[in-house]
Amino acid sequence: MKYMKNIAFVFFVLAIFYSCNRNRLNVDVSNINTGLEIKRLDKSLFELDTMDLKTGLAGLKNEYGEFFDIFTYKMISIGGANTPGYYELAKKFITDTMILNVKKMVDNEFADFSKTEKSLDDAFRHYKYYFPGKDIPSIYTCISGFNQSVVVAKDIIGLSLDNYLGPDCPYYSRLGLPQYKQQKMYKGKIAADAMYAWGATEFEKKGEETHLLDYMIHEGKLMYFLDAMLPDTHDSVKIGYTKKQLEWCKDNEAQMWDFMVEKKKLYISGRMDIKRFIGDAPYTNGFPIESPGKAGVWIGWQIVRQFMERNPDVTLPELMEMEDSQGILNASAYFPEPRL
Repeated sequence: MKYMKNIAFVFFVLAIFYSCNRNRLNVDVSNINTGLEIKRLDKSLFELDTMDLKTGLAGLKNEYGEFFDIFTYKMISIGGANTPGYYELAKKFITDTMILNVKKMVDNEFADFSKTEKSLDDAFRHYKYYFPGKDIPSIYTCISGFNQSVVVAKDIIGLSLDNYLGPDCPYYSRLGLPQYKQQKMYKGKIAADAMYAWGATEFEKKGEETHLLDYMIHEGKLMYFLDAMLPDTHDSVKIGYTKKQLEWCKDNEAQMWDFMVEKKKLYISGRMDIKRFIGDAPYTNGFPIESPGKAGVWIGWQIVRQFMERNPDVTLPELMEMEDSQGILNASAYFPEPRL
């Protein structure tokens, strides 16, 4: 009998251990249907008959709707059918030697689009799980001549596939893009970029950000949103760090936090001062040169993660609506210990 009691006790302890360590974001979304639609403007645009662009472009306008206007007006800046020189500029873009070469690179890199499509569909399955009342956007892919990687409008996400050809794409260096930007330009980053942009649009800051802490917590909530949408994706992909940069943040988390508290950085309000800590850059100004950029975002992320761990009754929708950054910090009891 005593032996059986000991076994029961062991199973009880293991059950507690499992429940405490189980990732609450690993939810079952297998039965959720998103109806996600991905339309490939990067293919259909270059299939047009350049001898009859008026008819072809009108057809694309009808097929791609609002996104086609976003593409022509904002992404490649040629305007619309009523813009002088529109058809000539469209033909120039479609037949440009560099653009055609880039299209070949896109076709090669995305010859099998299924993995990218699956990652986006899986992300929106999680989105539908947490926000069942919200609509799923249509996704459009294009070649924009290295303009915006992601554009978001009502019910629309546009993705420039030429910005995801891998860090070794020779055009990125020729364009003068810094290394810290190039390292994020690979196809495995698409789902994270798309979901971050969608989350930033859906959950805009309602109050007026006044201090660095407000920005850190707001960005931290968006990163936790990525945790929920992409629970199997590595943190380095979600934030755009190398694994070495991510390890640096973990190794120096306590030191960074001590610096920000002791130097009273959490409540600075100057726009450029705030940008030093949350803006994308080769490193975070104020921290060692080995640090990655936007380390303030990473710290905000850890605060929000700890807040959610300590407050398991708070749902993701509730978190995204919270505006009290100081309250989140206080309730998180965030105080990182030096890593040995």
